[in-house]
Amino acid sequence: MQIESKLPNVGITIFTKMSKMANDCGAINLSQGFPDFEVAPELIDRVHYYMKKGFNQYPPMPGVMSLREAIANKIERSYGWLPSVDNVLVTCGAIEAIFNAISAFVHKDDEVIIMNPAYDAYEVIINLQGAKAVGVDLRSEDYSINWEEVEKAISSKTRMIIINSPHNPSGATISAQDLEELERITKNTEILVLSDEVYEHIVFDGKEHQSILKSEALRNRSIATFSFGKTFHATGWRMGYLIAPDFLMKEMVKIHQYNTFTIHTPSQYAIADFLQEPDHYESIASMYQEKRDYFLQVTKGSKFRPIHSSGTYFQLMNYSAISDLPDIEMAEWLTKEIGVAAIPTSIFYQNNQDNKVLRFCFAKNDWTLKAAAEKLKTL
Repeated sequence: MQIESKLPNVGITIFTKMSKMANDCGAINLSQGFPDFEVAPELIDRVHYYMKKGFNQYPPMPGVMSLREAIANKIERSYGWLPSVDNVLVTCGAIEAIFNAISAFVHKDDEVIIMNPAYDAYEVIINLQGAKAVGVDLRSEDYSINWEEVEKAISSKTRMIIINSPHNPSGATISAQDLEELERITKNTEILVLSDEVYEHIVFDGKEHQSILKSEALRNRSIATFSFGKTFHATGWRMGYLIAPDFLMKEMVKIHQYNTFTIHTPSQYAIADFLQEPDHYESIASMYQEKRDYFLQVTKGSKFRPIHSSGTYFQLMNYSAISDLPDIEMAEWLTKEIGVAAIPTSIFYQNNQDNKVLRFCFAKNDWTLKAAAEKLKTL
C-alpha cells in the first residue's frame, strides 16, 4: 500500500529526540521544557478529592462551569476585562487550543504570518491545512518584532498572524506599543490574530505581561491560548484553554468536539478550586526569576554567552566562543560527551538559521542547575 504523507518533511520532534538522548546517555535534561520539581500538594489533593467524590465521567464539552467561571475571573483580575463563560473553552493543553484555532479558520492556499524563530508546531499545523506559513524574522539583537516587516508580509491571502509572548525560545516579551502596532496593521482587515500566551505568568524584572486581551479592538479579532501545565508545573496533565469572541468560538467548538471532546474531569474541578487563590499563579514569576538568576550565576565564568530572558523558563546561550559546530551537532555532542541536554535553536527557524545558540530550560531544582553548570563550565 502506498501512503502519501501529509507531512513528508516532518519526523520526530527535536524535543522528543533530545529528551530520549538525555535519558539514554544519563545526561542532565535542560532540553524539553518541563519542571523537575513537584506540583503543589494541595492541587494534587484536590484532584484526588474529586476522583473519590465520583467526578470521573464526561464533563460538559466546553469545560466544567466552575472552571470556566474561575478562568473568566482570573482574566478580569489579570487583564481588566471579564469574558463571558461562553468565551472560554477548556482544551487538551495549549497545543489543542492552537490546533483548533488554525484548523477552524485557515483554508487551503491561505497565508499565516509567524515570527521566526517560532514554536515548531505552528508551521506544521498550518501545513496540514494546505496553507503557507510566511515567516518574519524577529530582530537578531533582542528578538523584538519588526512591524514594518510584518506589514510588508501581509498579502491578500493573509488569514492570520500568530504572536507569542513571552516568547519560546528566546524569552523576549512584547510591549504595549507592540499591541498598538498590531492593532494598527490589522484594522479594517479580515486578518485574525492567534496569541500564544502560555507563559503569561512567567515575566521578569518588574514587567507586566501584555496580553492581547487588554485591547478591545484586538480581542474582537483574536484567539488567546493559555496553559495550566506551564503555570502549575504540571505539563503532563495537558490542561489548557482558549479565550475568543462568540463568532470565533462557534467554529473552534466544532473542531474541539471532534478532536478531544472533553478534558480530564477531576482536574478541571481541582484547578477551579486552586484558582480561587491568586497567589497560586501570581507568585510564580518571582520564583522563576530566582531560578533564571541562579542559573546565570552558576554558569558565570563559562564560555557560554547568555542572551537576556525577560520571561518563560528558558535561557538562550551563545556557544560561538566554544565551538563552530552546527547547533544540532553541538546539542548532540553536549548531551553525549558533557552530559547536559539542550535544544538547538535552528529548529525554530523555517530556514534552519544557525546562530550558534542553544536553549536551556531552567525550570529545575537548584541542585539540577548547579550540576549542569559545573559540567558546562568545563568547556
